[in-house]
Amino acid sequence: MRDLGVTHDTELSVQQHVNKVARICLFHICRLKQVCRLVGSRVSARLMSAFVLSRLDYCNAMLASLPKSTVALLQLVQNAGARLVARLGPRDRVTSALQHLDDLHWLLLSWRIMYRLYLLMHLVSIRRAPSYLMESVTATADLSSMSHLHSASSCHCGKQKLM
Repeated sequence: MRDLGVTHDTELSVQQHVNKVARICLFHICRLKQVCRLVGSRVSARLMSAFVLSRLDYCNAMLASLPKSTVALLQLVQNAGARLVARLGPRDRVTSALQHLDDLHWLLLSWRIMYRLYLLMHLVSIRRAPSYLMESVTATADLSSMSHLHSASSCHCGKQKLM
């Protein structure tokens, strides 16, 4: 089954989708290898962001609860892109190089997934998210069964007005 570009198999596994995204991203990285030799690292980073990171970020919220072994393939793709941008060899460490590149603000893939989810929930809490999301999320302060929680008494999420 394919829905919004995300492929699911009969067991509702996303392994087929992960494999397809990795294959497409690696194709783009191989194509960008020819171009990135001719341009600077800033242009290389933008090209990598446009062709590879955008594909890794698309619908990545569904990857949040998957085992690390499933997401590891996509992390390898991101590492290959970072090696190309940072002009590293195949055996050089990517994480230490990413810390030294100021222009490249790339998080590890699992952190990117969590960041995007946290950002989405923050937008829901400040009433800046699309209406269909705000209607589907209920604050714990608004639930009678959760009113005894400490977090429910300190939550002002549902009481803010749109600015």
